[in-house]
Amino acid sequence: MGFMSSKETRTHESTTVRAQTRPDIPESRGAVPRAWTTRLLVVGVVLAALNLRPAITSLGALLEEVRDGLGMSGSVAGLLTSVPPLCFAVFGVAAPRLARRFGTGAVVCAGMAAIGTGLLVRPFTGGTVGFLAATALALMGIAVSNILMPVIVKRYFPDRVGSMTGLYSMAMALGTAAAAATTVPLTDAVGGDWRSGLALWAALALAAVLPWLPFVRERGAAPAERAPGERVPGRAVAPAEPESAAAPALRITRSRTAWALAVFFGLQATVAYITMGWMPQIFRDAGVPADTAGLLLAVIMVMGVPLAFVIPRLAARLPHQGPIVLVLGASGLAGYAGLYFAPAAGAWAWVLLLGVANCAFPLALTLIGMRAGTGAGVAQLSAFAQSAGYLISIPGPLLVGVLYQHSGGWGLPIALMAGLMVPQTIVGFLAGRARTVEEEAAH
Repeated sequence: MGFMSSKETRTHESTTVRAQTRPDIPESRGAVPRAWTTRLLVVGVVLAALNLRPAITSLGALLEEVRDGLGMSGSVAGLLTSVPPLCFAVFGVAAPRLARRFGTGAVVCAGMAAIGTGLLVRPFTGGTVGFLAATALALMGIAVSNILMPVIVKRYFPDRVGSMTGLYSMAMALGTAAAAATTVPLTDAVGGDWRSGLALWAALALAAVLPWLPFVRERGAAPAERAPGERVPGRAVAPAEPESAAAPALRITRSRTAWALAVFFGLQATVAYITMGWMPQIFRDAGVPADTAGLLLAVIMVMGVPLAFVIPRLAARLPHQGPIVLVLGASGLAGYAGLYFAPAAGAWAWVLLLGVANCAFPLALTLIGMRAGTGAGVAQLSAFAQSAGYLISIPGPLLVGVLYQHSGGWGLPIALMAGLMVPQTIVGFLAGRARTVEEEAAH
């Protein structure tokens, strides 16, 4: 963890010592896990994050082959690219309740198992319906893990929200880019069968189950709880912060910031899933070879590897995150303008700009951790913003498929993607104001 600041390292060391010298605080309910548990948890977070997008981008790289193999029309393929946000919205709502009942570790562990099983089964189901069902199983695991990642960071690493959010956002971007860039070459390496190429990604998900197994027995605990009067680094003596199932629920819908963050999350998710599902096809239709088209998508995603670590840390230091939103929005508009006028000639420049714009996702995750003051508040805000956001994003990929099929080109779909950047920038600027949902919900 050498990339973390010295202040954060000192905080980690001091809190680890405190946890080891406080035998009266059980490990499953303690404020900070022991050193080896912390390292294992970091490994688990990274491996889980690596698996939160390959189910989608691996499919995008082989969408043409899947369409031909299963006999899909453009509209049905558009429906397929709309399945991820639908599943994230439907299953994500249940994540906080499942975490209170079974523990966050158990839910994430089960989520990784569901991803691995779904990815292993879906290429061999023999039809569109079975393919969709197995995809939904994998996306169910992604959905609950999506919701719980900010919760885990806020509770286990309350003094390192920016660094840990950056770490798992970076891992997520790396997994996304790796699937986009290597799925076609891997498919060629296993004989050119798209079914085998898609199934290979199940191994990564099943490997991610292992570090979460020690956390399966944790039941409904709030790892960020502190003993009454225990000192929090950088603050005065802090009272205990119980975040169990008995904690009163916020009236989250009364918070304007929660709504702004939900819409911001939904609009950036719309553009992201259109990009992951359709961007390789846009380049292939412009005359770019299939393997290069997959690599171009990978560049968009790999831009998030360094930026997903830098942006959350920068956002955590700013009193208002609006300026970051403005930069991301301007990059997106420039990228889509280039994609509209010269998709093949300037492809590498456009994907660099779109890669910067795509980092609205780690910024949204960071805002979820910053716009709530407690772990319980983060859990409710994460569930609300992500579930409502994914509901907002559902029509986007489907609409792109319909526009593509009926217009015979990519002009209208690209114009739609560019148009979405304007309201995304506006609501993101509003969500970046320094306030908490607890303050707003109380009025």
